[in-house]
Amino acid sequence: MCGIVGIVGTTEVAAALYDGLTVLQHRGQDAAGIATANGTQLRVHKGNGLVRDVFDNRAMALLEGRVGIGHCRYPTAGSEGLDEAQPFYVNSPYGIALAHNGNLINTDALRREVFEQDRRNINTESDSEVLLNVFAHELDRQQVLGPEAAFRAIEGVNRRARGGYAVVATVLGLGLVAFRDPHGIRPLVLGKREAEGGTEYAVASESVALDILGFERMRDVAPGEGVVVTARGELHVHQCTEPAGSTPCIFEYVYFARPDSMIENISVHKARMRMGVTLGEKILRERPGHDIDVVIPIPDTSRDSAMEIANVLGVKYREGFVKNRYVGRTFIMPGQGERAKSVKRKLNAIPLEFRNRVVLLVDDSIVRGTTSTQIVQMARDAGARKVYLASAAPPVRHPNIYGIDMPSADELVANGRSEKEIEQILGCDWLVYQDLPDLEAAVAGPKFPGMRFDSSCFSGEYVTGIEPGYFERIRQLRSDEAKRKRRLAS
Repeated sequence: MCGIVGIVGTTEVAAALYDGLTVLQHRGQDAAGIATANGTQLRVHKGNGLVRDVFDNRAMALLEGRVGIGHCRYPTAGSEGLDEAQPFYVNSPYGIALAHNGNLINTDALRREVFEQDRRNINTESDSEVLLNVFAHELDRQQVLGPEAAFRAIEGVNRRARGGYAVVATVLGLGLVAFRDPHGIRPLVLGKREAEGGTEYAVASESVALDILGFERMRDVAPGEGVVVTARGELHVHQCTEPAGSTPCIFEYVYFARPDSMIENISVHKARMRMGVTLGEKILRERPGHDIDVVIPIPDTSRDSAMEIANVLGVKYREGFVKNRYVGRTFIMPGQGERAKSVKRKLNAIPLEFRNRVVLLVDDSIVRGTTSTQIVQMARDAGARKVYLASAAPPVRHPNIYGIDMPSADELVANGRSEKEIEQILGCDWLVYQDLPDLEAAVAGPKFPGMRFDSSCFSGEYVTGIEPGYFERIRQLRSDEAKRKRRLAS
C-alpha cells in the first residue's frame, strides 16, 4: 500500500506535490519521492524516510517543472531498500518517471518477458520497475507520441499485467498519465482547480490530498480507464480496457484510508460508522444482557466504529488510550519485533477509564494478533475487571496479494483457528468479529446496495485468480523471518 499523487499545473508543482504527499503519509512511511518535468528534463529526488525527512530546501529547488508525480512507500516485499524508492525512471522512450500503488501477481513472468522479449533490464526487485518498463515498451511501439499513444500503451499494460495497481507517470513531451487496473482494486481519484493561468488537474490515491491542495474532486478514475493531462493542461480520458467488474479493496475503508476521504463516492467516515452500527447490533444479538460498562477505541482508525457501537449498546464511550503521534502506524512496521516494540512506544492507558470496569475494546481489524494481545494486557494492567475485544472487520484468514503486506497465512492469528481459539491466544474474556456480509453492506451503504469489493483477505476469493505455487512464493517473500534474513544480508 502506497500513496501516489500527480499534478499538471500552470506554475511550479513541486511544493504542491510535497504537500499532497504529507497528507498521504499514512499510506506509507518507509520512503518518499517526487519527479518533475520542466519540458526537456525529468528531475527525480527520492529517499528512505518520511516526506519531511527526504526533502529539504535544496532538493525542492531542483524539482523544477509544471508537471510532476509523487510517491510515499509502504514497505511491501520487494520494496524495502533505497533502490526501490519511487518514482522509477527510464530514459527510453522520451524519458518516463512512474510511481505505483498496488501489487502485480505475475511479476516473475513479466520480468522474464521484459528481459527476453522487450530487451529491457530490471535493476531492482520491485514490481513497480517492471510495470514501468512494460509501459515504456508499449509506448515505444506507438508511432507518434500523444494521448492516443499513451492510451494504447495502457491497453498493452492491462493485457500483460495482473493484479491491483493505480499508476501515475510523467512522460517528457506529453505530460501526466494515470490509470487503474481493470478491477479497480487500488484507489485513484481525479480533481481540478481553476488557476490564474487556466485549469489545473491532479490525481491522487485519496480525495483528501485534493482537498488540502484546493482541487475539486471530479470523480474516481474508472477501472481500466486511462487519464492523460498534457503539459498544456488538456484533459483526455479513455476506457482502455473493459472493466472486469469494479471491486475496490474493502481494507481501504477498514484501515488504510483517512476518514475524511471519499473513495468510489463513499465516505470512509460514514462507512466506519455503519460498521459500528452493524457490529453493535451483532453484540446485542449475541449478548442481549451484556455487562459492558464502557466502549474504548484502540486509536485511531476504530474511533468512528466504537462511537456507534456505544450508541447501539447504550453505554459510555471513552478515550482510554493516549497515542504518541510520533510513532508510525504499527500495522505497516517492517518486522514483528519492531511492531511489538512500537506498541509500547505508541499507546499508554489512562487507568481511570479502566479501573474496576468491564471494558469493550474496539479495533478496526486483527491481523497478526501480537498487537491486540499487548493491548488487552494493557487494559488488564490498568485495572479492568473484564476485557472484551471487538473487531470492526471479519477474521483475516488469508494473505492480501494486491498491495497490502499482510503476511503469509501461517502468521495470521485467525488462519486455521476458531474464534474461541483466537480469543484464548489474545487473552480477552470475549472476542467478537464483524460478519463479512455486514461489513460489505456497511461500506456500500444505502446508496450502493449490492456493491462488490475485493474482500480476499477475509474470504480467500481473489478476483484475478491465482497461479499454482503463488502463495508459497509470497510466503518466502513476506514472512517476518524472510524479511529478517534479507535485512541481515543487506
